[in-house]
Amino acid sequence: MAAPRTLTDIYGPDIAVCARPAQEPTVPSSRHRIMRDVLSARPLAVAAGTPVISSAGGTEPNLIAALRDGGLPVGTDPREFRTEAEFATRVTEALSDGLRLSMEYPQPTSLYPDERSVKSAELVGYLNNKASISTFVAPRFQARREIVATEDLALAAPAEKSWVLKAATNAAHGASLDVYLHRAGDLVALPAFTDILTEVVVEEYLSIHRNWGVQLYVAADGQARLLAVTDQRIDSDGIYTGGRFGLVVPLPADLLVECLAIAQRAADVGYRGMCSLDCAETHDGRLVMLDLNFRITSGSIPLLALHTIRPDALDRPSESTKITTTASVAALLAALRPALLRGGLLVTGGHDTRRTDNPIKQTTLHLLVFGDDPDDVATRRAALENMYNH
Repeated sequence: MAAPRTLTDIYGPDIAVCARPAQEPTVPSSRHRIMRDVLSARPLAVAAGTPVISSAGGTEPNLIAALRDGGLPVGTDPREFRTEAEFATRVTEALSDGLRLSMEYPQPTSLYPDERSVKSAELVGYLNNKASISTFVAPRFQARREIVATEDLALAAPAEKSWVLKAATNAAHGASLDVYLHRAGDLVALPAFTDILTEVVVEEYLSIHRNWGVQLYVAADGQARLLAVTDQRIDSDGIYTGGRFGLVVPLPADLLVECLAIAQRAADVGYRGMCSLDCAETHDGRLVMLDLNFRITSGSIPLLALHTIRPDALDRPSESTKITTTASVAALLAALRPALLRGGLLVTGGHDTRRTDNPIKQTTLHLLVFGDDPDDVATRRAALENMYNH
């Protein structure tokens, strides 16, 4: 099977993609609104003929033009919404059109029933629940972790020790909002999800030597396949900040075999779509699975883009990054135009809140920096972040 370049290659016909996390019932609608809208628009760059239920912030004309100018298979059927009410309307319309929906995050069955979905909300939630990893991962690749009632956190996660806290929930809202890293001796500032959940996962703190993102997909035939292996850039808080593509340190063979097996286990219980498995090698030589991300991720779109714009040179260096600014997306793209014309820079997505009813003015732009020299690629990526992120 040829490597996929578009969502249509993976999902097949008569499927609409919904990549927006659900609004959690106990959380104010304004919280995480921008993140949820940005994620909804992320698949547009590589959607081709697949309908995408997307925030109108991702369909800004200058942004769509930049995606097309880069040679990407931009979605031809965006189902845009500007408000929460319009989001529900777009879902209802897609169902009325006879489309089945591929939810990347679990949505309530009151919005659309499981029988109209490519995979059930329960399955999507379970696969992404931080407490479910032991079900799909062989014991030798598991980090030490335990499920703890939030009321017992003080005993299970003391300030004098290092640990990682993860949300044990089927909400699977992503965007690093469900992980908290604590280093021994630091002040403990528990994340918001501990106020909502009754139980969480406490995981051992690992001294990581290498960190990979194994990008896979399960097409309509139910067979798990490898798309690529990437390096992951992680900041001091353990949060993903972008990927490195090409010239990646090879993944140990037994870890790669396990990643394919994990994806196939999920496929065998009904999963279809893209997934990214975060894994690592520790300084003491252990190979561990860190997270199972059964959804379109930050690494998925750049890889499909690379398969489109330079399919014969995927081993050349490239890095993805994200710019966040208060300027409009039109102004940001105008400032970036000289760099885009010079080459080695590709817009892979974005969002401008000005096209929604969100009163907060914020633009997000996803970029891919590529070239032949890894140091030059890293330097240009860092310069973009330093210049525009504010």
